[in-house]
Amino acid sequence: MAEIKEPEWISYNELAWTEHIIAPPEMYEEDAMILLGALAEKRQSVRRQSLLHLGCGAGGHDFFFKRYYTVMGVDISEGMLEIARKTNPEVVYIKGDMRNVIPGKKFDVVVIPDSIMYMTTTEDLEAVVRNASAHLKKDGLFLVVAHMKDDFRNNNFAYSAQKGDLHITVLENNHIVSVNTYEAVFTYLIRNGSGLTIKHEVHTLGLFSYLQWREIFDKYGFEADEMDLDDLYDKNMLGEGEYRLKIFVGKFRNNPD
Repeated sequence: MAEIKEPEWISYNELAWTEHIIAPPEMYEEDAMILLGALAEKRQSVRRQSLLHLGCGAGGHDFFFKRYYTVMGVDISEGMLEIARKTNPEVVYIKGDMRNVIPGKKFDVVVIPDSIMYMTTTEDLEAVVRNASAHLKKDGLFLVVAHMKDDFRNNNFAYSAQKGDLHITVLENNHIVSVNTYEAVFTYLIRNGSGLTIKHEVHTLGLFSYLQWREIFDKYGFEADEMDLDDLYDKNMLGEGEYRLKIFVGKFRNNPD
């Protein structure tokens, strides 16, 4: 299994402070409410339940998840966790790898809204699904958002925000580079009273077909319903591209408590 080398990600450490300028927590509302709605359709209990958020980043989704669940967040990047803890002091955050983290308890819900693409092999994906199952209570729900190789496209995105004399623009280029991977190249243009700073880095991310996803789900007994989530990034997309996503949500067969 390939190791994720967290220290190389300046986006999520050195530049983590830019996250809530470019995308403050309030901007996550549409996405979070769609995911909460998908979970609500499957929930049988009306009591306040527990939720494990794998790959929680800077806590934008948790800003809304915490209204309905008791949340624990996990991320591999300490820079993002620092921002998340300030944003959501009610949430417990721990540093860990979603493939093997052991939170020390089981949850009613496990979610991965926007970071599963950092798994670059089928072994990575299997490890995550297996670990999610191991940390769910009996009849617990698992939700993951992913893109399918079948309809993935090379795309470009732009994000921009201003705070006082600070202006930040982030350009993102997605480009398929192998059968099961694509590159996301991030370029940061940071302007303030001192002038312009330019930072950039390349992230190698996983890309798997719908059949591959379903085969892994079947292997671990994940009975998932699905829905399309295709237009969240339209406002940031440059040109005529498209960015299609699927939400998978359901239970694991015979998952013991």
